[in-house]
Amino acid sequence: MSARIEVVEMHIPKECNIILGYSHFIKTVEDLNEIVRTHIPSCAYGIAFLEASGDRLIRYEGNDPELVNACIENAKRISAGHTFVILLRGAYPINILNAVKMCQEVGSVFAATANPLKVVLAATDTGNGVLGVIDGASPLGVENEGDKAKRREFLRKIGYKS
Repeated sequence: MSARIEVVEMHIPKECNIILGYSHFIKTVEDLNEIVRTHIPSCAYGIAFLEASGDRLIRYEGNDPELVNACIENAKRISAGHTFVILLRGAYPINILNAVKMCQEVGSVFAATANPLKVVLAATDTGNGVLGVIDGASPLGVENEGDKAKRREFLRKIGYKS
């Protein structure tokens, strides 16, 4: 059996963050939905989960039709069983990332970002598998003291450091 390498770009709507991960059970979509609703009830979100056996459907939840549809479109682009996509607007992944990773069905998280995201896939005759991600772009240099000050100011401005 051979595999070909493919790279697909995720659609991330304006002012959104994406979480891409791997899980193993149909229950995942409902558990992830509960995590988002209980940890950040004020955010808009969508979730899609790709079944790998049985009906092999894209299962979905969410409270924002645009984000739900974008998750479904991203799931179709990936087309790799047992992966999930979460899109958030009005919240950062840091608000739920530990809860997502602790979800008993979740095996791993590949990315949590607002950057342009590309997914590297191995495509075979039976399906696709996620090999990794390309999150944003390569660094252009090393921060200087002015850059450090801007980083620290930004984190305090958005409330993640005091």
